[in-house]
Amino acid sequence: MSLWELFAIAVGLSMDAFAVSICKGLAVRRCSIRHMMICGLYFGLFQGGMPLIGYLLGSQFESLVTVVAPYIAFALLALIGFNMIREAREDDEETVDDDFSVKAMIPLAVAPSIDALAVGVSFAFLQVNIVPAVSFIAVTTFCCCVIGVKIGSIFGSKYKHGAEFFGGLVLILMGFKILME
Repeated sequence: MSLWELFAIAVGLSMDAFAVSICKGLAVRRCSIRHMMICGLYFGLFQGGMPLIGYLLGSQFESLVTVVAPYIAFALLALIGFNMIREAREDDEETVDDDFSVKAMIPLAVAPSIDALAVGVSFAFLQVNIVPAVSFIAVTTFCCCVIGVKIGSIFGSKYKHGAEFFGGLVLILMGFKILME
């Protein structure tokens, strides 16, 4: 696998996490380096870790992973998206979306990384050098997510409720896209 092919895969895998990072940025009143680093680290680690797990599972569980992964990703994204839409419709200023705790971040990091698990399974059959590949994916995702939080915070200060609604809708649509593929 060439570096360009790996780059395309890394960027493609990071786009779902990038979108979720934008949604997290929408929820914060004042974006900080800490917010950007938390999102970058969680999403980067999961986007890099899932292909590694998929690679290790290899051919033994290929059919199970490829069959179940879209449903898991859809369920997580839909739940998160519907929750964001519900909170956008509330007049309450305090929302769960600005929570950067482990409890809040792990489901957000897992949902967009499920498809990376299937990519890892395919890496096992393509005989990809897995350590540099997952490192490249993790770093690419980290960078995209750091930028995503900042982008979200810029737009969130003006259009918070509409942006939360839109962000939730995007997550639900991403879940449907994964389910349809």
